[in-house]
Amino acid sequence: MNFINRDEIADGVFFSSIKDSRFKTMKISANIIVPLSEETASANALLCGVLSRSCKTYPDFTQLSKKLSSLYGADLDTTIRKAGDCQLLSISASGLDDRYVFSGESIARELSLLLCSVIFEPNLCGNAFIESEVEQERRQLLDLIDSEFNDKRIYANGQLIKYMCADEVFGMKRYGTADKIKEITPASLYKTWQNILKTATFEIMYIGDSSSEKAKEVFGNAFSNVERTPSEIKTEFVRSAEDVKHITEEMKLSQSKLVMGFRTGVAIPDKEVNATRLMCAILGGTANSKLFCNVREKQSLCYYCASRYDRQKGILTVDSGVEGENIEKAEEGILKEIEDMKNGVITDFEIEATKMAVVNSFYTTNDTVSGIETWYASQLFDGSFKTIEELSAEINAVSREEIIKAAQKLTLDTVYILKNK
Repeated sequence: MNFINRDEIADGVFFSSIKDSRFKTMKISANIIVPLSEETASANALLCGVLSRSCKTYPDFTQLSKKLSSLYGADLDTTIRKAGDCQLLSISASGLDDRYVFSGESIARELSLLLCSVIFEPNLCGNAFIESEVEQERRQLLDLIDSEFNDKRIYANGQLIKYMCADEVFGMKRYGTADKIKEITPASLYKTWQNILKTATFEIMYIGDSSSEKAKEVFGNAFSNVERTPSEIKTEFVRSAEDVKHITEEMKLSQSKLVMGFRTGVAIPDKEVNATRLMCAILGGTANSKLFCNVREKQSLCYYCASRYDRQKGILTVDSGVEGENIEKAEEGILKEIEDMKNGVITDFEIEATKMAVVNSFYTTNDTVSGIETWYASQLFDGSFKTIEELSAEINAVSREEIIKAAQKLTLDTVYILKNK
């Protein structure tokens, strides 16, 4: 069982530590949370990559890499994701836990200093970032957009959210748009950096066996001289769909995609979130799910068929790969499984097997330092943190009636079809 200690070390800056003695490594991550916006999303995403390339102390990627190597082969990594109507930029460093360092130096302190250098003292040319570094990260971000377009499953899911949430900021990509990325200049990126330091919410997370006090002190000192006015963090929640939107797109491809978006009527902090999460897993989240066993296996209507629940936005999506002639049949089959659940057609085996699968997936996250960080980072917007044991007990306590009620709240919002031209 991992317990989390969380303190506010500056205005809108929180430091959380999770102690675990099973690993020889530790991880420190700076999670930067900002409202998702069409005007800033692309610049924020580009900034995250540029910051991780160098800093004032180590002004090029080679020198930064040498520093990481000197710290027993430490790593620096970045991720960008959406969490509700927020954009979450993460810059993390992982390395050897202080307990195993024979020289007496604190790797936790050194990596914290390095992260603070990257965040607060970037490599600049006056009031602008280095043009060559901006261009390199711009190419990588544009390549990422191209790669997602080429993966038609990712593309189809993105298109569903785009149309389903056309009037909500959640309809945007986590990295904004290619056009916006191309417009960014080294000088405009400097202003983006200044704005983030002032308005973003920072969630610093430390996972390791040794004391987190040295890391906490470094970050506390770094933020002590920064003027802060954190932006409000909130997510718009649409409880139900009134009309069903049907969108069909054609292009040359070997396998058509059918993606369906539902409003669940339940999102954080509603108490029915766990029942909705379990309902989604019974529908299409495990190898024993209704969509897998019936629509895919028995009826052979698709190559894959799975469901996913976003508890921040209260959205459930079902995505499948189908042959063009089976699109309508697959849609009907998916809707029939949902209608059966609304009418209580759920076996005891389906409930118990799904509970076991969900709880087992929780415990697999506990096998690595990064998994533990992901577990708690995924709860940053939940209002409180729960251990694996606590959440597993809540999942196991969900009743059959609660699952049926969760299914009855589902309303179909959007159907997106990508088929062969």
